[in-house]
Amino acid sequence: MPSRDRLRPLHMERVALVAPQDRLRPALADAARSGVVELDLPYTPGDGPDELDRAQAVAATHGPVAGVVGWVPSREVGDLAARLAVHGAALVPLTHPRGVQPPTLIARTRTPRLSRTLVDTYGTVPYQDVDPARAAGLAYVVMVGMMFGDVGHGAVLVGCGLLLHSGRVTRLRPLRRTWPFVTGAGLVSMGFGALYGEMFGPTGIIPVLWLDPLAEPVRLLLTALGVGAVLLAGAYTYGTINRVREGGWGYALYARSGLAGSGLFLAAGLAVWGLTGGVTVLVTASAVIGAVSLALVLVGLFVESGGGATGVFQAVVEGVDTVLRLGSNIVSFARLAAFGLTHAALLSVVWDGTTALWGPGWRGVAAVLLFLVGNALTFVLEALVVAIQALRLEYYELFSRVFLTEGRAFRPWTPALGSTTDPTAPTGSTAPPEALHAAGTSEGRHP
Repeated sequence: MPSRDRLRPLHMERVALVAPQDRLRPALADAARSGVVELDLPYTPGDGPDELDRAQAVAATHGPVAGVVGWVPSREVGDLAARLAVHGAALVPLTHPRGVQPPTLIARTRTPRLSRTLVDTYGTVPYQDVDPARAAGLAYVVMVGMMFGDVGHGAVLVGCGLLLHSGRVTRLRPLRRTWPFVTGAGLVSMGFGALYGEMFGPTGIIPVLWLDPLAEPVRLLLTALGVGAVLLAGAYTYGTINRVREGGWGYALYARSGLAGSGLFLAAGLAVWGLTGGVTVLVTASAVIGAVSLALVLVGLFVESGGGATGVFQAVVEGVDTVLRLGSNIVSFARLAAFGLTHAALLSVVWDGTTALWGPGWRGVAAVLLFLVGNALTFVLEALVVAIQALRLEYYELFSRVFLTEGRAFRPWTPALGSTTDPTAPTGSTAPPEALHAAGTSEGRHP
């Protein structure tokens, strides 16, 4: 599969399926068997055996010819055309109608990825946009690992991932495809745990390679903000690319999630760098870039508002909101440090209690029990919390810049043919062809 097909929705062709009126029915039946056609019908398509009759009834006719229009992935046009030629039918290419967004079909690997689910749950990728699924999965794993940094707990996550992969637990088989994600999060957690010197808490089993979260919380906080800045820079990059693809460079120039917004973000970064490092030239550059970027944002907001005095007021209010939100979005990533500290603090309490109880006889048993139960509770509680917090950062701070609109999922027309199929039509499987086994639709609503 070409790498570009993994970064954006598959290219769609607008086509007309044209056939002699007496051969339209078997042609439609074969189109349904192919599983690669989405028909534009004046009603909500069904999947019952009478669907062929309904589609044939609404087909446009001209003399002895009838036809319907729809969408087909470009890479499937040749095979479908050859399949329809048996019936004397043809696929006629049409221009994309102005103002109508083609449906979205995302190319998939043979093994579905949870990173794909992250994006699909947020919404359908617009047809013009770049698909950020791979980068989104990586960002999510990094954020979970930073908040859940512990070699022992990370190893437990890895074990859970491998257990899911094995499929030995029947009740967990529906979650089997998530195993690479769970395992990856566990490995990153182990990495951060090694940096923190945490293995089931501050047990001293491994040395601190970088910092002790409870001893250097400010340093951890600054690091979290730095990680957040990198992730936001990636979101602005994706957003700018998508704005260019959606409306060209002119549109991207004034968009808050395009070049103008990226300029404001860059200005904020240069200002922090210049002020903390005492570099005057960076402070000056940040002021110039920030002023130009803010002016572009205001112009874009003014145009969006429709102009006039009301438009000026609306643009100013939304411009101030844009600047304030930029600061709050960066600060939101402080939770990467906050929940990392919480994790370390809970395990520290468990370890302190364990060492205080340790002794001969029942004291040793109580200490071991406290250690096991405390770690188990911390693992369950923190795993749930960090999973939700990382998802929140992904959706509200990152995806809100990558996407401005939502696409429409590709829905192939695959009604049940039943006994209504023309007996002269070629036989074949009702399942989609192998070409679409590695593809699927993304569907969802914004939270």
